[in-house]
Amino acid sequence: QVQLVESGGGLVQAGDSLRLSCAASGRAFNRYDMSWFRQAPGKEREFVAGISNNGGRTYYAEPVKGRSTISRDNAKNTVSLQMNSLKPEDTAVYYCAASILFSGSSNSRDYDYWGQGTQVTVSS
Repeated sequence: QVQLVESGGGLVQAGDSLRLSCAASGRAFNRYDMSWFRQAPGKEREFVAGISNNGGRTYYAEPVKGRSTISRDNAKNTVSLQMNSLKPEDTAVYYCAASILFSGSSNSRDYDYWGQGTQVTVSS
């Protein structure tokens, strides 16, 4: 069992940066591949970025590639998403997710645990 708690969301202006964090509790965090998803109002949940269990591989969706960096600290049981040059279309609830089997999957069904989400709002 893994519990995930996101933090770091907020209201920012276009062009600003934001760092989201996800704290995991439970056993064997370093066995899980971790990802960030987001869901905007009226839209489906979409993959944003992922990182393998040892941090050796990272994955990014095209809309955030080059503007975002995912990282993890297995000693602290945390995964982070640094987002730069934020745009209004980045506005969404951002979720942290854990998968025991799939690394960098964009399919939300491949994830075993989810956080409650943190709101990111980017004003123009």
